[in-house]
Amino acid sequence: VDFMVISPEHELGDSITTEDRKKEMDQYIEYVQSRSERERMAEKKITGCFTGSFALSPFDGRAIPVWISEYVLAGYGTGAIMGVPCGDERDFKFARYFQIPITNIIGNYFNGQEANATKDALLENSGWLNGIKMKDATDVVIREIEDRGIGKRKINYKMRDAAFSRQRYWGEPFPIKWENGIAYPLDESALPLELPKVASYGPGPEGEGPLANLALWTSQKLETNTMPGYAGSSWYFLRYMDPQNQDIFCSRPASDYWGQVDLYIGGTEHAVGHLLYSRMWTKFLFDLGHIGFDEPFKKLVNQGMIQGSSRFVFRIMVKRNPDNEEQEKHIPIFVSHGLVKGADEAAGLSILRPSIAALLSLPGSQPFHFVISPQHVDVNLVDGLQLDLNGFRKWKPEFGDASFILEDGSLSVARTKDRDSNSMGGIYLCGAEVEKMSKSRFNTVNPDDLVSKYGADTFRMYEMFLGPVEQSKPWDTKGIEGVHRFLKKLWRLFFDETKGKIWTLEKPTAAEWKVLHRTIKKIEEDTERFSFNTAVSAFMISVNDLTELQCHKKEILEPLLILLAPYAPHITDELFFQINRGDNSAPASISGAHAFILNAAYPVLEGKFLVESSKNYPVAINGKTRTELSINLDATQTEVEELVLNNDTVKKWLDGKSPKKVIYVKNKMINIVL
Repeated sequence: VDFMVISPEHELGDSITTEDRKKEMDQYIEYVQSRSERERMAEKKITGCFTGSFALSPFDGRAIPVWISEYVLAGYGTGAIMGVPCGDERDFKFARYFQIPITNIIGNYFNGQEANATKDALLENSGWLNGIKMKDATDVVIREIEDRGIGKRKINYKMRDAAFSRQRYWGEPFPIKWENGIAYPLDESALPLELPKVASYGPGPEGEGPLANLALWTSQKLETNTMPGYAGSSWYFLRYMDPQNQDIFCSRPASDYWGQVDLYIGGTEHAVGHLLYSRMWTKFLFDLGHIGFDEPFKKLVNQGMIQGSSRFVFRIMVKRNPDNEEQEKHIPIFVSHGLVKGADEAAGLSILRPSIAALLSLPGSQPFHFVISPQHVDVNLVDGLQLDLNGFRKWKPEFGDASFILEDGSLSVARTKDRDSNSMGGIYLCGAEVEKMSKSRFNTVNPDDLVSKYGADTFRMYEMFLGPVEQSKPWDTKGIEGVHRFLKKLWRLFFDETKGKIWTLEKPTAAEWKVLHRTIKKIEEDTERFSFNTAVSAFMISVNDLTELQCHKKEILEPLLILLAPYAPHITDELFFQINRGDNSAPASISGAHAFILNAAYPVLEGKFLVESSKNYPVAINGKTRTELSINLDATQTEVEELVLNNDTVKKWLDGKSPKKVIYVKNKMINIVL
């Protein structure tokens, strides 16, 4: 344990803060109290304050510094944690930021640049625990603590209250009236209780919901809170079964006819709200006999989150006095990620000192202390990892005169008239991390911009192509180009830039039928399994194969469009219209001016086209492979010999000689012996 941290609300905080730390601690606590628990949990910036006190290790008597930091929450465990920086990333960043010495207890598993949460290392620098595998040491320590009588084994559970009430206008009002502090339900004759029209949605006089501002409402002593959005949305699927019924929410015959919802797709964040209450309402109504099923959904699919790939710049914060928590206000200085990543406390960071001193015009002999703080930067200012320095300086007013220590150690300084982005040819590289896509992290991508540039079909197909639907996936705009090229390639099966229309009514070959029906089979299977990413890949393979076969035949391309329509509805509908608008032989529903792809029948898989009728055989002459031939599987020895000996490549190598023997091993190879 290299340090300990207690929550800002911890009861010991005030009593263990030494007098010389009181002022800084009061300022820090005031800052923390201005923030919500959600903000504290999501915070990337490292903050904290040293109490001035130390805790004594019960095992070896070491004095361990005790800090207070907002990243420790009072409601989590005991509101106090021990910091083991080499094994926990958050502890590691905290220790690096406040320059707390880090003890390596996991040997070669720790590289000094990042924490490693392994449980397989043999412990080092751990006194009587040395040589024990970390995963086994936990029980050893707990037993020792209990044997010494200084603690006991305990399992903590984090409970989450299901808050149902909302202090707002929107939502179903509670049919509750208050009398002398007691809640009474309204009589059934007073139902339904509907929301009144309001002129303002501001909070009530005591922080209540907007309904508290209406005398019409408060004079009746009605509840001013409303139900959350998922209250009504958790049972509306039942109302959809019988929406015109004026007597009850849904008749029993109607719910028996429709039954459960076949498929529910939603994020895991709905589990505590929507899904929990859907089950509650369903089981409640089932117990009363109003419906005949006690589970709302037959199948649940939790789609993953599209994550953002955040970018970070690394700001140098300078302090003349290491004991002074306040950073001096200087021009903003940022150091490239490679220099930060490769730096260690003793040597690497000291290399930056001359550059910092030069940028701040500090005398070479003047001592100063500095720390490096990562900060989010707008991903739209970064190409891959390379930062647009001029764009960054224009991004926010406070960065207008920012200076940079570039990847090669050169400097980029903001000039008065023109800003030099890389004065010595160097570049600035940002750090990267996959996080939730959020405006506060500046890692959002505007779909409208992508649709404007690439089209809606490209955007939606790329979202599916990112990975399995259940997994969270980081967004990478650079990867969208591949899907865009695929759709262009599809278009070129129908139209040529110079020739115009190139699709034909010719009859397909066996190879072309095989490509189509192989695709039908794959897309049916993948769509049924919600494996949309592999389906997109199958479409790409199909279009590549048809391009190689130079297939422009309507009989193949039209079913392919119908298969692709759910994935790329716009381009497929346009192409479908183009190839059917003049076709008088097509059904009326899909010909002429009404050639909509949604009216077309789904392609039917015909297994006969997937049966292999031929095989590619390597043809060797005296044991050396010279060519390859496709031969029907039912070909006879005589037919094979005739086909092989008439091949131009074989003739060339025979050079007029007559072979002694043609060896044909079915399903394996052909060898000509001279």
